[in-house]
Amino acid sequence: MGAFVHPTAIVEPGAQLEEEVEVGPYSIIGKNVRIGRRTRIGPGVLIEGWTSIGADCIICKGTAIGGLPQDTHFKGGKSFIKIGDRNIIREYVTIHRGTKEGSVTQIGNDNFIMAYSHIAHNCIIEDGVIIANLGTLAGYVTVEKKAVIGGLSGIHQYVRIGAYSIVGGCSKVVKDVPPYTKADGHPATLWGLNTIGLRRANFPPRTTELLKKAYKILFRSNLNTSQALRKIENGLEPVPEIQHLCDFIRNSQRGICKERQR
Repeated sequence: MGAFVHPTAIVEPGAQLEEEVEVGPYSIIGKNVRIGRRTRIGPGVLIEGWTSIGADCIICKGTAIGGLPQDTHFKGGKSFIKIGDRNIIREYVTIHRGTKEGSVTQIGNDNFIMAYSHIAHNCIIEDGVIIANLGTLAGYVTVEKKAVIGGLSGIHQYVRIGAYSIVGGCSKVVKDVPPYTKADGHPATLWGLNTIGLRRANFPPRTTELLKKAYKILFRSNLNTSQALRKIENGLEPVPEIQHLCDFIRNSQRGICKERQR
């Protein structure tokens, strides 16, 4: 089967639509766009620029993908958006391509991006991420796998949101959120380990217990960050999650969210 394009839609010459793609009424697909098998494009969608979208995605009404970055450093070069498979992108989401020549805004697989959210230039979204309504990501934000960002939250440029973490709604996030933690507030602070998220993701109880110990060493001891990392790496079982937590904190450029005052 070929693609199904509604008679009122515009697919510019050069666009590549794989089998069973559906393009809804009044949507516009630019000449440099590639769309994978069985992806469904709703009504009034604009996909432009050098945009690649994988298979089995659902892109809803009014979404705009591939627009110019909202960045004063943009000089008009060729840049890209790459979106993986099985993503759900709800109504009126905006996703902008990279700022620098050859750069990429990248979204992985199995993500759920809810209505009116914005993903700015050069963001990296890994797999299984949820961004609730009106979640706003500034440029160069990285969101690791299975993280959850609450509605009406604003994420500062260059911030990293760690794997399996959760950011509460209406939060202002100006520092990195460590993996496996909860953050909330204005500005966001840490509220402990994301134990519910870890349980839902079927983390072994032993791993959760080790992460609790690491969290206490990092945020509830009198040690500085370097001392806490050494204590964790020398004293706790080196499961992959512990190593990822330590590496994430060690590589932070913006600094880590502080724990809320207890």
